[in-house]
Amino acid sequence: MKRTLHSPRFWLLTLAAVAVAATTFSLGQWQLRRAAQKEALQAAIEAQGRLTMLDARTLLAAKDLSADIHRPAALTGSWRAEHTVYLDNRPMSGKTGFVVVTPLVLEGSSQAILVQRGWVPRNFADRTALPEISTPAGLVTVQGRIAPPPSRLYEFTGVESGRIRQNLDLPAFRAQTGLPLMDVSLLQTGAANEGLLREWAAPNLGVDKHYGYAFQWFGLCALVVLLYGWFQLLLPLRTFLRGKRRDPLP
Repeated sequence: MKRTLHSPRFWLLTLAAVAVAATTFSLGQWQLRRAAQKEALQAAIEAQGRLTMLDARTLLAAKDLSADIHRPAALTGSWRAEHTVYLDNRPMSGKTGFVVVTPLVLEGSSQAILVQRGWVPRNFADRTALPEISTPAGLVTVQGRIAPPPSRLYEFTGVESGRIRQNLDLPAFRAQTGLPLMDVSLLQTGAANEGLLREWAAPNLGVDKHYGYAFQWFGLCALVVLLYGWFQLLLPLRTFLRGKRRDPLP
């Protein structure tokens, strides 16, 4: 047993086990911290959803639009249908199609906001064909929640133009349309109408994923400690004690 404790191999394995155990334990703690951060963010999103509904006047007066993200809103204005864009490769309810985006010029102002109006299936026989949707003229009131601009997918080209696009670059779209677009959008909610489906997925921050990773890291840490304890401490001790019992009495 003394020879084992004083061998370089024993101390090398001890240092390696301590390093691996410390690293995996630290990674498990980091995953738990990330889960706690995302739980706090989820709570903040839910709290925003319980706030009173914004109208156009309140939104226009807001100093920090990012503070109103996820807050419900009912905005009155007029559509600029000529600037409608169809964002391609956007899934909803397990199907791929377009998310339709149209600017809404707010009542009593020149300011406009992008409205993610809903989803439509695409024609796979003719990929350039645009689905039929209805865009009412005159003043309309659109209900939804304030959201970041439409999410971006990976693209092989630069800034796009035309009705069908992979992504919508907000600064470029401002220049193309000449509209003073806000830095946020409105995610329209409600029942399907105007040829559009609105079964938006709830925000998924992946909290469960972090707990799963934390369990894996802590499990690996425990496995390293158990294996080290068995092979480097308990097993040599058992061997030593057995040898002692077999030694003849002096």
